[in-house]
Amino acid sequence: MTRTTRIALASSLFAMFASGCVVGDHDALSDSDIGSEQSALSEVSPQGRYLVKFKNAAGRSAIHAAGGQVAMNLEKHGLMAMYLPDTARKGLLNNPNIEYVEPDPVRKLATATPYGLGMVQADQVIADTSSPVAADLTVCIIDSGIKADHPEFAGLEVAGTQDSSATPFSDDLCGHGTHVAGTVAGATVGVAPDAVGIYAVKVFEGADCGWSFASGLIGALDACEAAGAKVVSMSLGGSVKSRSEERAFADANGRGVLSIAAAGNDGNTRMSYPASYDSVMSVAALDEAGAIATFSQQNSQVEIAAPGVAVDSAYPYESSLTVGGTKYAGKAIEFAALGNVSGAVVDGGLCDSVGSFAGAVVMCERGAISFFDKVANAQAGGAAAAVIYNNAPGNFDGTLGEGNTSTIPAISLSQEDGGAIVASLLGTTGTVNSGLGDGYAALDGTSMATPHVSGVAAAIWSRVPDATNNEVRAALNATAIDLGAAGRDDAFGNGLVQAKAALDFLKDGGGGGECLPAGASCSADADCCSAVCSGRGKNKSCQ
Repeated sequence: MTRTTRIALASSLFAMFASGCVVGDHDALSDSDIGSEQSALSEVSPQGRYLVKFKNAAGRSAIHAAGGQVAMNLEKHGLMAMYLPDTARKGLLNNPNIEYVEPDPVRKLATATPYGLGMVQADQVIADTSSPVAADLTVCIIDSGIKADHPEFAGLEVAGTQDSSATPFSDDLCGHGTHVAGTVAGATVGVAPDAVGIYAVKVFEGADCGWSFASGLIGALDACEAAGAKVVSMSLGGSVKSRSEERAFADANGRGVLSIAAAGNDGNTRMSYPASYDSVMSVAALDEAGAIATFSQQNSQVEIAAPGVAVDSAYPYESSLTVGGTKYAGKAIEFAALGNVSGAVVDGGLCDSVGSFAGAVVMCERGAISFFDKVANAQAGGAAAAVIYNNAPGNFDGTLGEGNTSTIPAISLSQEDGGAIVASLLGTTGTVNSGLGDGYAALDGTSMATPHVSGVAAAIWSRVPDATNNEVRAALNATAIDLGAAGRDDAFGNGLVQAKAALDFLKDGGGGGECLPAGASCSADADCCSAVCSGRGKNKSCQ
């Protein structure tokens, strides 16, 4: 379950920076260099794009006469970015008025690895060459669908279905399912990118994610089993128990399925279902410091914990401002309209009053009044879009507030980018894009914690494929890092899930054949040295 739809979107690619292209003393590639590296050229210079350095006006004229297409004019640096056919490139290389021609290499967003991957030891499992993947495993994600063509899922086996939804599982207008799937198996943001396939069952529809019913969840569980999934991941829930739903999950557990669900985000002690059924693992959320999230529900059915605050993952939306030939990665202002609009870039100052902004992209500095009031003032003045830039280093996550909306797109930018635009690019045409794309988001919730546990379960099970669902579950619980009160507690359950420790536990036949001591969590009498495992539900321990 997602606590908030507050998002931190980032574009997957930067355009070339207008301030310069080469740092340090690097020789340009000669024609022979390029000829000998033709196979690699498509990677560094896609679609035949080059940087051409001219020496004088004659060189500039030669570039225009070469027959290519100008992508960007960097006059200050004596450079032009060009799309050139090979014959034109070779001609320019031999022109005495041209200093050099080099590929215009791609620059990608410098995204950090999500902190949760290290916290749950996902990186250690991937690096463990002594424990290769022995069998691919399918994780079924019951959610809002998945943007299967997101770069995070390139090369991944993705399939799915939808219940009675009007749109296919591959149309994830909500974004929740894509984010969850990214944490399970994304190439750079996923726990188990090397071990699983994804089967998505779409039960939530629309941009607001909507809702489903217990009956829809039972049908989705059936679809997961029919697809051969061994792990079912559910970042969802509700406060009302269903006997039919409880029986369906118990039956699936008996057939070897491991079901994992979000503990809930109400910050109280109420049960949430299906997480609170005995046959389902209930997952609590932690922050980066390992503290329990304030929203994470605490009760006797909480079984295990994982990162669930500001979790970065794939998202089917992106936000940016393109101006002066440069694309600046932004973040969507929550509850603002989506769209792709252009207009002259103007300075609105603090946007603390309605100005004359007809058709413009208005730059608003953060501060003095709320984001909603800034966007409302820009909108009232006829703006095409509002861009709120920070009044402190870096970017920020902004919202119009619950119940507020706008008819124009609104995004945020960093102080550095916003200041540079206001200083030198006013009057230039700017394009604000806040809509569908291959973006990333930082979300909070037990919804974000759940796929960490699902991904860990899949990663270790794929390496020890002969294990049963109950053995995998026992391994996760037995090796979790104990947090909070000693032993299992209602906030953290058995503690922070640990992939490498759980894998070693399974490989050793459940801890090298050692039995569990008194006080340890257990699922059956045979787990305990005393041969007595007692308690109710998930609150069982060795006596």
